[in-house]
Amino acid sequence: MINISAVVITYNEENSIGRCLKTLRAVADEIIVVDSFSKDNTKAICMAEGVTFVEHPFEGHIQQKNFALTQASHEFVLSLDADEYLSDELMQSIKNLKQQGTPYMAYSMNRLTGIGGRWIYSTDWYPDRKIRLWCKSVGKWGGYNPHDTVVLSEGISVVHLKGNLMHDGYEDYEDLMAKANQYARIFANANRNKKSSSIFKVLYKSFYTFFRNYFLKLGFTSGFDGLVISCANTYYTFFKYAMLRELNSKRKQQA
Repeated sequence: MINISAVVITYNEENSIGRCLKTLRAVADEIIVVDSFSKDNTKAICMAEGVTFVEHPFEGHIQQKNFALTQASHEFVLSLDADEYLSDELMQSIKNLKQQGTPYMAYSMNRLTGIGGRWIYSTDWYPDRKIRLWCKSVGKWGGYNPHDTVVLSEGISVVHLKGNLMHDGYEDYEDLMAKANQYARIFANANRNKKSSSIFKVLYKSFYTFFRNYFLKLGFTSGFDGLVISCANTYYTFFKYAMLRELNSKRKQQA
């Protein structure tokens, strides 16, 4: 048997946190929610579920998730976002793992993202393989905000679990484009002075993003949704590198 600490970070997640916690309850030995002082009913919902609720100032997705790891009592941690939940098959995979024990220290799973309640099995959205269950002694959150990723110690093998991590990520196309714009700005601000950009990179990266999403990742099989998502992903790529170029140019002019 292995014990699992489930950790979730939240801010104003009253519409999704309840579903997330209910699926975690089926597999976790403790649940810790780290909240950045929500102004809605998130805290009340979490307290009703009997979780450990910790309030902590938000300094970035990576920083907040790494702080959440420090609150976990058990060595194995299962980290979800508030708008994610476990499919029945994934819950069973984790239950089997808990009962059988394991010589492995990290596990990945496919994330299945939806928009307006429609699940998308194409583009960069699927299979969006994520490491979300691991021993906290061999990994922590890294990458760049807001697209964080688990960074493992060298030589750690990752085993893939059956089942999907359900991500009810977008209400509609407007929400999709708003988040693409928001994430592009975060990327550019986080990477100025670290990464370079150019007109060629803006064009090349954007063209390849659309080609990969719509053709290589079979976005055309998802109908109009696939086309819109491919374009949104392309817009995100175009804008983040265009804004990065602008910020770096301003820095050079001020130097």
